[in-house]
Amino acid sequence: MKLRAALLAAAIATPVTAQEPPAPPPPPPPAEWRVVAPQNLLVIDTSQGRILVEMAPEIAPAHVERIRLLASRGFYDNLAWHRVIDWFMAQTGDPLGTGEGQSWHPDLKAEFTFRRGPEMTFNPVAAPAGSLLGFVGSVPVETQPDALMAGTPDRKVHGWGVYCPGVAGMARDVAEDTANSQFFLMRQAYPSLDKRYTVWGRVVSGLDVVRALKASPNPDGLVQDPDRMLRVRVASDLPEAERPSVAVINTASPTFQTLVERARQARGADFSICDIDLPVQVTPASTAPWPSTGPTAR
Repeated sequence: MKLRAALLAAAIATPVTAQEPPAPPPPPPPAEWRVVAPQNLLVIDTSQGRILVEMAPEIAPAHVERIRLLASRGFYDNLAWHRVIDWFMAQTGDPLGTGEGQSWHPDLKAEFTFRRGPEMTFNPVAAPAGSLLGFVGSVPVETQPDALMAGTPDRKVHGWGVYCPGVAGMARDVAEDTANSQFFLMRQAYPSLDKRYTVWGRVVSGLDVVRALKASPNPDGLVQDPDRMLRVRVASDLPEAERPSVAVINTASPTFQTLVERARQARGADFSICDIDLPVQVTPASTAPWPSTGPTAR
C-alpha cells in the first residue's frame, strides 16, 4: 500500500508536458516541381484579389484558345462576376452582366471529353471499376483504363474533367455547342456537371478569392453590385516584370504519392480525387500587379 501511494504521489507531482506536434515534412526538392508554361497561365485580377488558372489545352484546345484570344483583346476587363452561388460556382464573361451576353465570335463546339493516348502525361491516383482517376496538369480527370487503348483505331481512350473545387468550366446555353465567352470557377465540388460542361483549366492560386466573391442569396444566383474582374491576361502576354511564375507539384513525384496516401487514409471509403490538394509555389512579379485595386474603364 505504501509503495502504491508513493507511486501515486510521484505521478501527481510529476508535471505533465504537452506532446509536441510532429515536425512538418521537408519541402519537396526542386526536381519534384513542374513549372506552368506562361502561355497556359491565366492571370485574373479581381476586386477581391488575384486568381491564377492553369489552362489545359490538352483536354479542351478550342476553349483554351478562345480564352487566350479574348484575354489578349481585353474583352474580360472590368466584367462582373454576375452569377455567384455559394457552395457552387462563380460565373463571369458576359459583357451585359445579365447572363445573356457573349463575345462577337462564333459559339464553340463542346469539348466535354477528350482522347487520352500513351503520350499524354497522366498519373492515376485511383482505379474505380472500369476507369482511372488522376491528373492532367493540375486538372482532375477520369478516363477509361489504358488496357482499352489497344482496341481503338487511334490507340486512345476517352477522358473527361472532374468538377472539383477550383475547376474552370465553360458556361453554355441549353444546346451543347453554345459556349462562347462566359466561364465559371467552382467554389465547391459538383460532380453532376461532369461530361456536361467543358473543363478548360483549374485555379492553382486564389481559390480563397473565388470563394470571397460576392454571392447572391437568390435562387438564380444573379448578384446585385457584383465583384468584377479588373484585368485578365495570359501570363505570356504580360511584360516580364509583371509576370508571376507558378510551379505545381509533379504528380509523378514521391511527394505527391505521399500526399495521395495521406488523403486516402484520412478519408477512408469516402476518398475522392477532390480530396487531393496540389501544392503550389507562386513567385510574384517583380513589379506590383496592375491594377491592384479599384475598377477600370473598358
